[in-house]
Amino acid sequence: MILTKDKILDEIKKKNIIVTPFSRKNVGPASVDLTLDGKFRLFKKGLDVNVDERKDYKKISSLRKTNELVLEPGDFALGITKEEIKLSENICGWLGGRSRFARLGMLIHSTAAFVQPGVDNRQVLEIKNLSENRLILKAGIKICQMMFERTEGKARYKGKFNKQEL
Repeated sequence: MILTKDKILDEIKKKNIIVTPFSRKNVGPASVDLTLDGKFRLFKKGLDVNVDERKDYKKISSLRKTNELVLEPGDFALGITKEEIKLSENICGWLGGRSRFARLGMLIHSTAAFVQPGVDNRQVLEIKNLSENRLILKAGIKICQMMFERTEGKARYKGKFNKQEL
């Protein structure tokens, strides 16, 4: 079951959901808005990239720190949230874009929207400009939202991207 605002606030109070930094005004009817940090990974173009488990995306991209990023039509970049999310072992999350940006042609999270229970990290965003226009992203914008859901049983993520960085 997806948690609604009152349940999200209860779980935050109990420290089963920790959002750092936290702003109560970012809590909506059934989600918490997350803001964009000023760090991005931009991918080299024209490469032949073998897709396999060992591929390191950092070797085919470069880190850029900026408060404003222009995405040309068709561009893809990784971004990261300012907020760190820590979930208890019986709560998982789902990242979603915001409809106001989808209507501009911006995809916020391409495929990896599931946030494992027990996670403790900032969220990496897979941002794609699907429009025919240049889109200008600014650090600090409420870029996405996270919905929370209770799990049956407990689990803790211990994978490769725990404590992930960009």
